[in-house]
Parts: sequence; structure tokens; C-alpha cells
Amino acid sequence: GRANYRGRVVANILSENMEPSIWRDLAAAVAEEIEAGADGVVVMHGTDTMQYSASALSFMLDSPVPVVFTGSQRSADRPSSDNVMNAVCAVEAAKADHAETLVCMHATQSDDACALHRGTRVRKNHTSRRDAFETIGAQPLGRVAYGPDEASVELREDVDYQERGDVELDTATDLESEVELVKFTPGMDPAAFEYLEDKAGVVIEGTGLGHVHTDRIPLIEELVESGTTVVMTSQCLEGRVCDRVYDTGRDLLDAGVIEAGDTLPGTAKVKLMWALANCEDDEQAERLIAEDLAGELTEESQPWR
Repeated sequence: GRANYRGRVVANILSENMEPSIWRDLAAAVAEEIEAGADGVVVMHGTDTMQYSASALSFMLDSPVPVVFTGSQRSADRPSSDNVMNAVCAVEAAKADHAETLVCMHATQSDDACALHRGTRVRKNHTSRRDAFETIGAQPLGRVAYGPDEASVELREDVDYQERGDVELDTATDLESEVELVKFTPGMDPAAFEYLEDKAGVVIEGTGLGHVHTDRIPLIEELVESGTTVVMTSQCLEGRVCDRVYDTGRDLLDAGVIEAGDTLPGTAKVKLMWALANCEDDEQAERLIAEDLAGELTEESQPWR
């Protein structure tokens, strides 16, 4: 056999029904398995919200062993199902020398390899393809080559990663539930910002370098003044927020908006939920938004494509 397995069910739900409370249950269950001596953990998860759950555990867990999410784009009753190969590759990844929280899914349409995506930089980019998951703005941590007789892990030498045993197991599973992610679009109703008045935090998917209509900036300033932490990300798939280039961006910074660099919007929401709940105060949480905690924020954006 490839490994000695011990399984448990944390939740039996459609992944679109995932709730932050289940992230906490999942993090606790993973920590319990590691405490019990597990050399690695594989999390079977629906693909619709897998990237959010992987991101959540990336912030909630300091793990000395790999935590590997996997799932299936196509159900087991279909000849083209990817479930067996993904599971086999995930087990191999959970036995490897890293100690990251990763997503392990098909690297191509063929059954030749699975990619190992860091949980904070992965995105589901296709509704149905088997290679739907991609690392955005960086390179995958590695791959698992899959053959008829064996699967082997190949970690990239040019990508920094946390090695097995580098840290002691620790958990910080509190989450601030009153955080929203909103996408700015032309013609967006100003009333949308009124809905956000009582939120502890708001992540905005701005256009381009991190912009909204100039008429909305006073509304955002009111949110900040009322105590809401407002974080800016970009709805572009590649690149980073930089609100110092144009007047609109500078006005947003003056309004108190926090830049999230090239953190993916979904990851930024999860990070803000975690930071607001686990920091001593909002000021510390805001500082952490500009710091890389779990590979979510790169030092500089590279044109990988």
C-alpha cells in the first residue's frame, strides 16, 4: 500500500454550502490527527470552494507535516473521472518533505501528473476541466508524476517552501465572521456600501491597480471612519494593487484603504477574517495585510504567462 490510512468525516455537505464554522472544525480535526502522529493529512473536498478552505487552513494552522486538499472535477461514475488519480497523488504529496497546505489536482487534461498549488495562491479557473486549478501570480510548489506503477513527488528547487518538521504544531482558529468581499463594477449601486456599514472588514475587488468610481470614495471613507477595515485587491487575475499611480488610488489611500498587494481577493477575505480575530487590535491586523504570512503575498509580481 501507499500509506497507512485513518479516515474521519468532518462534514458531509456540498462544498458550495461551506461555512467558516466548518473551517474551524476542519482545522481542529487536522490538528488532532497530527497530534495523534499522522505524517501527513489529505483533505477530500468539493472543488467549488476548495481554494477558500485551503486558504483558511493555511492561516489557521502551523503544521509540521503536509496538509493536502484534493477532490474531483468529474464524478466517479464517469469514465473520465479524475478522483482516483487525484487521491493517489494527494497521498504521495502528504508523504513528501514539505509542510505546506496545498491543493493537489490534475496539472493537465491528461492523466500524467497532478500540480501542487499553494493553498493561498490557487484558483479554480474552469468550471469542468480536470486541470481547472491554477497557481496565480507564481509557480506551483511542484507536481506529482503519475504512472501505472507509481506516483512520485517532484518539488521545485526554485520555489521556497516550509520543510517537514520546521515548525511545531500550533493553531489559531478564531475567525471574524462579519467580513465581506465585494466586486466594484461600473454602475454599482451606492447603496451597496451602505449595506457594509456594520461590517468589521470589507475586501474590495477593484478595477486595474485597485480602483473604484471616484464618487464611491467618500462612502468608503465613511466606512473606514466608522471602524470598518477596508482592503483593496484587484479583479485582474495577475499583477498587484498599487494605488499610488493615479489620483483615484491616492484618494483611496487617503481615505484609509489598505493595499493587499497581489493577494487574491478570496484569499484576502479569509486572511482579513483571520487577522481581525487573532490580532491584538485592528491596527495590527491592518499591518498584517501588507505582510506575507502563508505565501499569499509575493515580493514582486512576475509575468509567468
